[in-house]
Amino acid sequence: MDYGHGFWKVSVVVLTALVMGATSTATMAAYPQVMLIEKPYNLDTGMTSRSISFENPTGEPGHGGEAASDLGAGRKGAPRRIIKPGETVKLCDIKGSGAIRHIWMTTAHDQSDLRDFVIRGWWDEQKHPSIECPVGDFFGISHAKVVAYQSAVHSVGKRAGMNFWLPMPFNKRATFTFTNEGKKSVPLYYQIDYTLQEPFPERTGMMHVCFLRQNPTKQKQDFELLPLRKNSGRYIGSVMGIRTTGKDWWGEGEMKVYMDGDKLLPTICGTGSEDYVGLSWGVQETPFMYNGCCLNQKDSTGSTFVTMYRWHLPDPIIWLKEARITIQQIAYDKGLRETSDDWSAASFWYEPIPSEPLPTMPDQKARTDNNWTSKKK
Repeated sequence: MDYGHGFWKVSVVVLTALVMGATSTATMAAYPQVMLIEKPYNLDTGMTSRSISFENPTGEPGHGGEAASDLGAGRKGAPRRIIKPGETVKLCDIKGSGAIRHIWMTTAHDQSDLRDFVIRGWWDEQKHPSIECPVGDFFGISHAKVVAYQSAVHSVGKRAGMNFWLPMPFNKRATFTFTNEGKKSVPLYYQIDYTLQEPFPERTGMMHVCFLRQNPTKQKQDFELLPLRKNSGRYIGSVMGIRTTGKDWWGEGEMKVYMDGDKLLPTICGTGSEDYVGLSWGVQETPFMYNGCCLNQKDSTGSTFVTMYRWHLPDPIIWLKEARITIQQIAYDKGLRETSDDWSAASFWYEPIPSEPLPTMPDQKARTDNNWTSKKK
């Protein structure tokens, strides 16, 4: 199982090239990273490994660990920085072509401020970000509630050691920032692992991530997991956060994919919210590789919080011209009825650039209202 898990992690870019129609021998030669798992002994990959952190903020060869601590030069001199309220720090600014392979990040684990912090990413020379998401949701944590679990995309430790595993190709430049929109200074530790390599084909999908929240949703207006995108692309999936506001079972709503000309009715239609994430007869805390739920609990206020996810890696959702993806809010109590709850989603997809701007992300107050409240408070 570990072998298959790793294979899918590194194959997303390969699959994206295939769905974009780039299936030539030359194109496949541009994706040797699949060999890293299938044949880890292969040394002729055409790639060079690099890593960026506060210990080597440029990733330049021979420049890691230059800062000095009380123990001397190169002895853990700059593992972190304190990020003040309102401050933005540049995590990386990589010039050239390559692929980000992994991002690890953590901050103070005894706080629930993970929606105060925002991660943004830009590809090549596009002026607007292709990634804009609260840090917690980007790393698979809804409601700012840290839960230890693993999926094909994320792995999270009990003390907010957060990992992101989807490959993110770029041809000219990759830039990421971290912004503290909260009211407290916080420590930030991180590491971005990447490879430098030959440019990818022009129509390669670049990683896009957006965050949306409706608190509450409006009856008969389905919550959008992916707002309309007018480009070719591939939907990878969503981390969905639900705070239930009623006592009835909330999860009868169907997921729908409107693509390539669909208007009133979609091409892909699910059978229920728990069915969409591969579960049944309600939502249970069962985190699996491509689907599942990592949180279904009440907080100190008595509200029920759910975090569930679905990753379309072995079962791709691909469109040629445009797509919009929604999920309904339907409850059941002796029959179906329209309902509204507090829904959020961090959604992940690949799309070529240039691409249109992301939908407007909720502001700090809208992101943090009614988040998980610890019993300690």
